[in-house]
Amino acid sequence: MVKETAGVAVAALCLWAVALLWDLPRAGFHLFVILVAVAIFPLRRRWPDAALLALAVLAGAAPGAGPVTAAAAYTVAIGMVRPRHRVRLLGGASALIMASATAAGPEIGPGSAVYGLELGLAMAVAAVVVPGLVGTVSGQQARLLCALRERGDAAERARRSADSEARLHERSAIAAEMHDLVGHRLSLISLHAGGLELALAKAAPELREEAVLVRHTTRDAMRELRQALGVLGPLGRDTGPDALTDATGTRADIETLVAESRDGGIAVRLEWSGPDLDALPARVRRAVHRVVRESLTNVHRYAAASHVTVRVEHDNQPVRVTVRNGAPPASVDTPSEAGTGRGLAGLRERVELLGGTLDAGALPSGGFQVTAVVPAEPDDTVASKPLTTGEAASPSDGRDNGFDNAAALSRTPRTARALTFVLGAAALWMLMALAIALVCSQPRGMSPPVKPRLGMTYQELKGVFDSPAVRAAATGHEPPRPADAVGCVYPPAGPGSQPGAFPITRYCFDAAQRLISIDRFTVPSVRDAPPWETS
Repeated sequence: MVKETAGVAVAALCLWAVALLWDLPRAGFHLFVILVAVAIFPLRRRWPDAALLALAVLAGAAPGAGPVTAAAAYTVAIGMVRPRHRVRLLGGASALIMASATAAGPEIGPGSAVYGLELGLAMAVAAVVVPGLVGTVSGQQARLLCALRERGDAAERARRSADSEARLHERSAIAAEMHDLVGHRLSLISLHAGGLELALAKAAPELREEAVLVRHTTRDAMRELRQALGVLGPLGRDTGPDALTDATGTRADIETLVAESRDGGIAVRLEWSGPDLDALPARVRRAVHRVVRESLTNVHRYAAASHVTVRVEHDNQPVRVTVRNGAPPASVDTPSEAGTGRGLAGLRERVELLGGTLDAGALPSGGFQVTAVVPAEPDDTVASKPLTTGEAASPSDGRDNGFDNAAALSRTPRTARALTFVLGAAALWMLMALAIALVCSQPRGMSPPVKPRLGMTYQELKGVFDSPAVRAAATGHEPPRPADAVGCVYPPAGPGSQPGAFPITRYCFDAAQRLISIDRFTVPSVRDAPPWETS
């Protein structure tokens, strides 16, 4: 804002300084009007119509304010969407410039309002019409590019959403297949292992431990299968014992999870900051529930003797969930095998689909921390997720290449646009300077010639002088001179209205050089003939 105001002020002052070369009348008044126009210029953002009309009046009274009016017309036309309103505003501003210039014409031009009107016409074109048209084109181009970009983004979101929906259906089919085949086989193995354990308890007690190992291994496989099905299954709903309810993800739900972990022998502390999550979308609450549940499950498996802190922070901002456990005591045996990481991978995918982030890793103190940030009001997160290798668009995905062309237009180098703007502004400035020069360089105070009348002195008849040729033509053909005339003047005369007659006007003066007689008569003129003789 400050740079724009300073720029138009410099342009207006330079135009005022150039106008001084042509004897600009009332230069102090023009300078004052320019300063007032510069003060009004910043108001064009808040009151565009009133500011432009006021600047138009000032530009008509003082042409030096033309650059300020041109800049205001350009910026106002850019942000104006309704064509009829724009036409009325620019037309009204042009009319005000011409009316103001016409009223100030006797002071600006050579004593006539006609010259003021001429200057007003030139200033209306240079300060309102041309900048307004350029601003209209620029605004329409910017709005068109914005619409093309929004349309391209919408098409891209729709394509990605369709791809994601197709992947979800495929993953659901895989999960159902695994549940029907692998889950059933594992259930049979667990059932037969239990029967074998009971049979070997009496027949071969030394082999009973092997049957117990088989049953435990089958149980672990079933648990890991359920985790895999949770990742591959539909992300829009939870099934089984973890089905979504109205309380899922609320403070009461998280407190229930913490209480269950305490009952299992884990020291868990819950820290809640901010309001409850019951007003948030279901997918956000479900993600919070899954993060806390999966983190506590991992603590049960790998650090059951450690202290755990569950922190949920929500203050009208993205929900931040942190589950942190300390290092287990050295005397406690920890599992020798590390986890597969599938549970954390599923959590990360769920959170990222909502537009959030999930970080999990070991702490320098020996503990482990899971931190998830979930947006409180997620947008179309499937569309906003970056494309992975598997999501690359195929050549037949139906996207319009016109969007790429619009993006290419929007990346026009700023240097080229700035250079074009500077050259256009310089051309308008020169047009205003030429208009001022054409009007102000006219001779000022020139009055029409005085019509001769009896009684005037010879000195009062400015521009009347004697022509020897006319005097010679009048000799012998002129009427008698007045008795008290001491001399006569024969001014030049133009051709007569009658062929063969030459009009002559004679002014006779007395001894006091006063006009005492005005005589008009004609004398025969030489007939035009070719410069050769005819036979």
